[in-house]
Amino acid sequence: MREEDKDFAEKDGALKDRKMGARKVGFKKKVCKFCQGAAPADYKNPDMLRRYITERGKILPARITGTCAKHQRALNREIKRARVLAYLPFEKK
Repeated sequence: MREEDKDFAEKDGALKDRKMGARKVGFKKKVCKFCQGAAPADYKNPDMLRRYITERGKILPARITGTCAKHQRALNREIKRARVLAYLPFEKK
């Protein structure tokens, strides 16, 4: 191993651990808030629905929010209802 590589490996412990097959520390599996007993998604509650849309008004995917497939479909339906009834904007410029 070259001298430069040794210095780099010593400085960056994560790189060294990854080469040995160690897992990344700090990953926590996301859980669906609706399955845990939170209030169900409702189009009349725009403050709760705003947590699941971007600043531009796009619906966030389930892999980002952590919702399960069943509740992601319900959430999409409620966000779209809220948009039609003008509780939420379609797009922010």
